[in-house]
Amino acid sequence: MTGLELSRAYYEAFGRKALEEFPELMPFMAVGLFGPGSECLGYDDQVSRDHDFEPGFCIMLPDESVVDRRSAFLLERAYARLPKEFMGFRRAGIAPVGGSRRGVMRIDDFFRDKVGAPDGVLTLSQWLTLPGLSLLEATNGQVFFDNYGLLTRIRSSLSAYPEDIRLKKLAGHLLLAAQAGQYNYARCLSHGETGAAQLAVMEFVRNAMAALFLLNNTYMPYYKWAFRALRALPRLSLEAELFEYLITTGCDGDAAGEKGDVMESVCADIIDELANQGITKAACGDLEKHAYSVNDGITDPEIRNLHILAAV
Repeated sequence: MTGLELSRAYYEAFGRKALEEFPELMPFMAVGLFGPGSECLGYDDQVSRDHDFEPGFCIMLPDESVVDRRSAFLLERAYARLPKEFMGFRRAGIAPVGGSRRGVMRIDDFFRDKVGAPDGVLTLSQWLTLPGLSLLEATNGQVFFDNYGLLTRIRSSLSAYPEDIRLKKLAGHLLLAAQAGQYNYARCLSHGETGAAQLAVMEFVRNAMAALFLLNNTYMPYYKWAFRALRALPRLSLEAELFEYLITTGCDGDAAGEKGDVMESVCADIIDELANQGITKAACGDLEKHAYSVNDGITDPEIRNLHILAAV
């Protein structure tokens, strides 16, 4: 059983009845499981159960102008009285009004914590600089119900990068991948710097992987889940095997040349996808030229004229 399944089962078994005892608050509630933790991504397994794996759910409320502090406190007390054990798992204690990951939370507090904007309306600077994993934590998991609708509206507005932001981030990562994989890797080897060459490989993989998530118009998770998420992408998911080869092998002997070929192959696949999406006008195998072409396709001149690396 996954954490999401455990959470929903716990809500259905105990939570629904407890919340229905607050009919005056039900129109303003949203309930589900989302935020930090592998369970909110559906990535949890047996190993994940050594921490933060428990029956519980989030109860989201609008600000105090809609639901007052006392009502929220009484709701939190009701949540705290729910059974401490369920299906062999024990629920951690929750502090009054707004436990860290479960229990009663204010919608504006949640989004302020995740993306720095209580209403989810981001500035250009925020869109350019927020890590994708923060946006993912703001939009992941499952909403069991949302009577008020505010949580769902904000999540929807943050569900993907605006197109010009996506292109700006993509251009930056393409440029860095090109410099590391198509240029610096070979130069490091020619200097006899195999350690530096492996660092170039790592930089190539990090940036090429980020580009793949952007090409799929989705957020890249925390690095320890990046490969798992990459394998599930609809486009270019097979690159995950090539990335694993690149970062788990050395840069000497026959492997040195093979790794260079593999990086060129990845670049070619990325260029094909750029062409498929119609976001490059370059016609060559040089990924750097495609990076600048992607940047040239940005509609908003303010964003387009920022340094190409402004979003990475």
